[in-house]
Amino acid sequence: MYKLSAGKFKFLFLFFFGVMSVSFYAEGQNKKDEPFTIENYYKEKWGYADEFIDLWKTNHYPLLKKAQEKGDIISVTAEKPKLHSGEDTRWDFKVTIVFKNAVLAFDANLTTPYKQQLYPDLEKLTKDEQHRFELLLAHWDVMVENVELK
Repeated sequence: MYKLSAGKFKFLFLFFFGVMSVSFYAEGQNKKDEPFTIENYYKEKWGYADEFIDLWKTNHYPLLKKAQEKGDIISVTAEKPKLHSGEDTRWDFKVTIVFKNAVLAFDANLTTPYKQQLYPDLEKLTKDEQHRFELLLAHWDVMVENVELK
């Protein structure tokens, strides 16, 4: 009989709890069919932010636009800071995506159907995307919700 060590049990418990939490949250959001917003932050190697943004606009944004045309995404906006900050708080590019609902926000294959349609040379797309991520130092996603102010 196989026994789980305490460390493996803890890992499996936390993993299962995390997956279930996201799943329940996404299902709850889907029942309400409320928009779900995620902010994506990118921090690139110094001097490469513009190249990263150009690659993102060329390779990833068209896929998001297709999902928006289908109605799965409500809006996509992008921003970059006008001034610099400290290295520990620096980000170079932020993309805010408002999805139709949370289930769509966590659909790993949301844009997959559009890749062949938009990029007949998938090998070039793969190489360009690999290069884009070589420029990346850090990336984090923040799920946000509106706070009602009264």
